Amino acid sequence: MSTLERAIAIAAEAHAGQTDKAGQPYILHPLRVMLRVESPTERMAAVLHDVVEDSPVTLQQLATEGFSEDVLHAVDALTKRPGETRVIAARRAAANPIARTVKLADNAENMDLSRISNPTPRDHERLEEYKQVRAILLAAVAGGG
Repeated sequence: MSTLERAIAIAAEAHAGQTDKAGQPYILHPLRVMLRVESPTERMAAVLHDVVEDSPVTLQQLATEGFSEDVLHAVDALTKRPGETRVIAARRAAANPIARTVKLADNAENMDLSRISNPTPRDHERLEEYKQVRAILLAAVAGGG
């Protein structure tokens, strides 16, 4: 069984050299998301949530590392597919309880424009998309599923 420390190490290696929209090391984003959730499973899924989407790491590699089915299913649910809209991806994440919790934390991080010194019109457009995503996730919470 893999650990949170191993998940952090994999994420740090996978995101090495990547920067976020504010020009900061990208690894800070999944770490901030991780700190917004509670359980060890949620924390592992949170720190790994962009690894498959944004690096060559695959779900099979994570399985080989010994991550639980719960973590693997959550990471899969959180991985945006090529050509997929944020709304479609959010619906998939909303269906998995761990992914839903992590996505709510990710969404809260993404909606914080204070991390970007000079937000552009595109940043504000993304904020509107993030609001739609949040509504989908909260509706799933309210619906109990």
